[in-house]
Amino acid sequence: MSGRQVGCVQEGCYGPRTPHHSLRPQVISVTTHERPFGRNFEDFEVGDVYRHWPGKTITAYDDHLFCMITMNHHPLHINDWYAERSPQGQNVVVGNLVYSLVLGMSVPDVSGAAVANLEVETLKHSKPTFHGDTIYAETRVLEKKLTSKGDRGVVSVETKGMNQRGEEVCSFKRKVLVWTTAAAPGRERPYDTAFPDDDRG
Repeated sequence: MSGRQVGCVQEGCYGPRTPHHSLRPQVISVTTHERPFGRNFEDFEVGDVYRHWPGKTITAYDDHLFCMITMNHHPLHINDWYAERSPQGQNVVVGNLVYSLVLGMSVPDVSGAAVANLEVETLKHSKPTFHGDTIYAETRVLEKKLTSKGDRGVVSVETKGMNQRGEEVCSFKRKVLVWTTAAAPGRERPYDTAFPDDDRG
C-alpha cells in the first residue's frame, strides 16, 4: 500500500503509533473529481450517439425477482418445465426487465440531470432475451427544442439495447425535459466534504 493512500493505517500516514496517537490521516494531496451525471440542454447535439457502459448480464435470479416484484407470474419467465416445452425452448426474460435495464443504462448520459421524463413514444422488443445474455445500450439524440420559458428544453432520443452478439433486443424513443446550463441547480451536498481543505497537510 502506498503512503499516499488517504486513510491507510501505516507509519507513513499516521507517524509513530503511541497510546495517545490520533488516528487522523495526513492527506498528502487530494484531487476532487465530480462524476458527470446527465446533461444540460446545450450539451446535447442532434445526431450524437452515447454508448452506455457497462453492460449487464441478466441472470435467472434477476428475472425471477423482477417477476415477483411486479407480480408477473407468466410461466414462460419462472417455470423451467413449462419454458422447455415452449417454442423458445427455454425461459425468456420478461420484456419489462430488459426495457428497465436499458433505460437505466441511459440515465447517466441522458436524463441524470433532467427536470422530468416526459414521454415514452415507442417501445419495441425485437428479439427475446434469455438467462445469461448480456445487454448493452446506446442512445442517439433525435431532436432538441428550447421551451418558451427559456430555462429548459425538450430533448428527444432513441435508445437501443443489444445483446452480446450485437443483436438488437429492445428499442424505444423518449422525451426528457432538461435544464439549460444557466438554470441548472448546483450539486451541493447536505453534509461537509469528507476531506475539507483545512484538513490537508
